[in-house]
Amino acid sequence: MKRINRIALAGVGALALSACSENAWNNELDGYKDAIAEADGTEFVERLDYTLTSDDYALLAKNSTNKTLAGSENSAALAAVGSQGYFAGAITPEAYIPALLSDVAFPYFTLDNGSAVNVTYRYAEALPAELTAMAAASKLTISDEDYQQVWGSDNDYTASFAPSHTAAKELPKLLKNALPAAEAGQYVIVNYNTSDVDPVFTAPSTPDTPDFALSSVLGSLAVDQAVDINGLVMATSTQGPIVTDATGSVFVYAPANNSDLKVGDQVVISSTVSSYNYGFQIAKGADADVKGNQAVTYPEAAAWAATDVDAFVAAGMAEGASPVSPVYVKLSGKAIVTNYINISIDGTTVQLSPYGASDEVKALFTDGADVTVEGYAMAIASKGKYVNMIVTKVDGKTAKAAAKAPQSRVVELASTNENAIYCYDGSAWAPVASTLILSHADYQAMGQRYDNLSGEGPELYLPTFMRNALPYAQAGDIEYLVYYYYTGSATVTRAEQYVFDGTVWTAGVDVKTATLQFVKSKGVWNYDPSVTVTLPAGRGIAISTLYFQTCVDWVKNNVPDGAAYVTSYGNNEYYCGTSAYQGNVDLRPSAAKTQYAGYDSMTDAEVVALEKKRFDEEVMPAALGILHPDMAPVEGIDVTLTLNFVYYDGTSHDATAVFKCVGKGKFEFVSDTWNDAE
Repeated sequence: MKRINRIALAGVGALALSACSENAWNNELDGYKDAIAEADGTEFVERLDYTLTSDDYALLAKNSTNKTLAGSENSAALAAVGSQGYFAGAITPEAYIPALLSDVAFPYFTLDNGSAVNVTYRYAEALPAELTAMAAASKLTISDEDYQQVWGSDNDYTASFAPSHTAAKELPKLLKNALPAAEAGQYVIVNYNTSDVDPVFTAPSTPDTPDFALSSVLGSLAVDQAVDINGLVMATSTQGPIVTDATGSVFVYAPANNSDLKVGDQVVISSTVSSYNYGFQIAKGADADVKGNQAVTYPEAAAWAATDVDAFVAAGMAEGASPVSPVYVKLSGKAIVTNYINISIDGTTVQLSPYGASDEVKALFTDGADVTVEGYAMAIASKGKYVNMIVTKVDGKTAKAAAKAPQSRVVELASTNENAIYCYDGSAWAPVASTLILSHADYQAMGQRYDNLSGEGPELYLPTFMRNALPYAQAGDIEYLVYYYYTGSATVTRAEQYVFDGTVWTAGVDVKTATLQFVKSKGVWNYDPSVTVTLPAGRGIAISTLYFQTCVDWVKNNVPDGAAYVTSYGNNEYYCGTSAYQGNVDLRPSAAKTQYAGYDSMTDAEVVALEKKRFDEEVMPAALGILHPDMAPVEGIDVTLTLNFVYYDGTSHDATAVFKCVGKGKFEFVSDTWNDAE
């Protein structure tokens, strides 16, 4: 079998896999730290260094294997790792990085057995429990229905808190109603509007909704049928609305004015019926002429169980069946939030897929949460794997508020959008003490286009924000700060602890960096701090020069009469034979006797045996301690360093020696191969 073996680079690449933290000598090997590859038949083995990104932490936290490993007890801690961007507490890199390396979204998940990745990560040793909980906080936006409850009217209200109905007074009640199953210690971030003035309600002088007669065509549709529809918009999506007339409903695909349509719009559409994903739809690009708007009432939702979902799919996909028309249904399941949103349903492999979900709809879903969803089931996707639904309600909250009836006297006030973080103590919700949270105006003041920070934004802006927000802080004050951070692919919640020294606010949590090695074996990644180092023979090879010069220097400085064993050039020694000049171990007894007179009374075989013993048991263990000072034992794992090198006795030979790490920076000889042939 042909083998392509890039020996020089392979040795240096393996060296870069030192199992512990940063190595001081690494900076001296510029150009030798890149990933190396060894092709052997069909296998492709790599050894590389990799630093986790913000997206990697988020991916690690969403990984299903890691969620199972964390369980309910550590689910919040795992979620916090994804948002905070560092490990802490029970969520250890040794246990949770392997699943990340196998995740199909990880850039190197296809590496073959024998590959090794030296993963650099961030961690915090002492992390306040509050930070973990706040980073995993759920989110709640105060809706129109909530403001109606605050103002005590479906008509005379404003979508804002105001002096007569303050957020501080009303939010605890709203949260108690919205989260009846809350547990003590649960956190939630609340988004709301607040105004400095109270609304004044006045009734409109004339009705503003014209009479509108519904058509009766949607109850009996056929593909390629020309239709003239007078209908009401009952639900909206980014891909089009559900329109209902007196006899039925239909999905209108991408009408020209889709972004302007709202629930309750009276529309006139003249177009053609088509179908897609087993569902009827009005052909793309139709003009939905809006004639007015009126209050709408959703029909009573059909309560679907798993059997109803399967029946809907089977009927829609049956040979010769007509496309399905939208059905207004309600069903419960578990939300799966990744780049997409799906809902798994007990008892069936078919999942619910919110179709054309707006940002308002997406915000109502939390990964892993049990949800009850209401809306129009209107298509069957991926050969029966999904039922597409245009969502109208999630857990009883409308996904997008319907237009109000003509008698509505909603007052619009100038208001500001605020965030607040609340905690449940087992009986009541209250704002979290000594905690700040960034709101829309704060992000704007920092020059951010969106309501989040990214890159080095936290380091640049947050200390100044703290100083401005707390001008009377005293030295020693501690404050928590919650904000949104964009990782590059998703926006996550982060929580920080800040400490004031009397002049500046600084992050109070010491986040450090470390490196661990993971090796793939039998298709599975495992933490493995062991290291293999290959020292190619030859002049001027950086890695070999480094290791053997370290041996030469150790002999000179630590062995009695050590200088006598070292040549005049200072790059060879014959105490054990290491040659930094040739990048090998010189075991020629004649050369040893020429350099050191103490060998004169010994036979050639005795000189070689003594040099080998000194190399194995004295010199190389000492050199490894200098070169790998941070390598340390790990409970339950034999941490070893395997050294591949070349020795010369008139002919060059390959050899391997294994050393066990028995203490931090301490090594003990285990075995070698250069005595095997004797």
